[in-house]
Amino acid sequence: MPDIGVIGLVPDAWGGPWMPREHVLTRLAKYFHVVWLDPARGWREHWIDNHSVRERAGKNTGDSADLPPGFTIYRPGKFLPLVYRPRWLGKYLAGARIRRAAAILRTQGCRRIVLYLWRPEFDYALDAVWHDLSCYHIDDEYSFADVEVPQDPTEAALIRRSGQVIIHSSALMEKKGHLNTHSTLIPNGVDYNIFANSVAEPADLRDVPHPRIGYAGMIKKQLNLGLLHELAKRHREWSFVMVGPLGMVKGETQTIEAMSRLPNVYFLGGKHWNELPGYMQHMDVCTLCYKINDYTKYIYPLKLHEYLAAGRPIVAAPIRSLLEFGGDIKLAKTVDEWSEALRESLEESEAAPERVAARRQIAKSHDWDNLVEKIAALMCDRLGENEISRFANLIGADMLKIGSVEDFTASAPPRPSQA
Repeated sequence: MPDIGVIGLVPDAWGGPWMPREHVLTRLAKYFHVVWLDPARGWREHWIDNHSVRERAGKNTGDSADLPPGFTIYRPGKFLPLVYRPRWLGKYLAGARIRRAAAILRTQGCRRIVLYLWRPEFDYALDAVWHDLSCYHIDDEYSFADVEVPQDPTEAALIRRSGQVIIHSSALMEKKGHLNTHSTLIPNGVDYNIFANSVAEPADLRDVPHPRIGYAGMIKKQLNLGLLHELAKRHREWSFVMVGPLGMVKGETQTIEAMSRLPNVYFLGGKHWNELPGYMQHMDVCTLCYKINDYTKYIYPLKLHEYLAAGRPIVAAPIRSLLEFGGDIKLAKTVDEWSEALRESLEESEAAPERVAARRQIAKSHDWDNLVEKIAALMCDRLGENEISRFANLIGADMLKIGSVEDFTASAPPRPSQA
């Protein structure tokens, strides 16, 4: 549908770790033209650090030829920088960057423009450029507070004004979905084939003894690092492997240093996202060891379905989004409960082919391709009867199956039985 263009307003420059926004926007390019609008840089960054950001992006991203057809990265230049003062100039330049992204889409033949917002601070975009639809995707509790805080009025106003709202967890749906009747629960997904297809064991993992208790992802303060430290001290016969870069770990530095001194704990550093399957597949058990608080009750871990696609047993903290998977993963709170759950997960029966297949069946039902097709259908539905009809013809679907928003708002994709 090349006459429809999507502007992705994102908080990060292209080239970092793949988050839901990378997965969603690159796949939307299968149906529409998409412009990824990199955050603007300040004057100083342009003139003093003109190459380092681009070099880092190139290192992480690969050649631009890897981008899907119809997907464009727009990096605002030094004549449209980020400016805070005077406020009127900053506001004007912010609008000009969005208008430039829209102009790129129009040169590609787009007659209809969709604004796809990934953070509440992009609310100004709704008044900056003419558009046919706005879509606000909520994939986190953006207060990032460990204790419950009232709904941010700026975000609440954005939710009410948006033409379509996508929400990634049941808890966030309950908190924010009522603000807009066009709110839809679509969970995080997985690039199923990448994580399910067998790959070689990474070189830096080969000398790590089995059994391996693994975590792959950002190492951050939301993880219960103290509990992992206690487990590692209690079970010297197990190797605890942490794969990922250090993120915000305020208050946890001493715990990380103490873990690093243990002979059975291995911090392997950050990896490119397409290297992660090799680490997950060669763990004996994968973990989602989160603290239980008023922030983690709203998250939907991106790693959940990646672990499941890799076929590994999972032990996790009983945060809200994982409770519905209690029959397929083991949930634990205390050190004793974690010890028992890990022991059970290391039993030979947990590695049986039928158990691996059951986990992968769940992950396959959450493949990003399927989830993004639903998002594209929702967008077309909101754009009008003609567009949803065109979309149905494009994908060869029955209008009765995709023509109603009710198909998507009630719940996440159904989980298959484990027959």
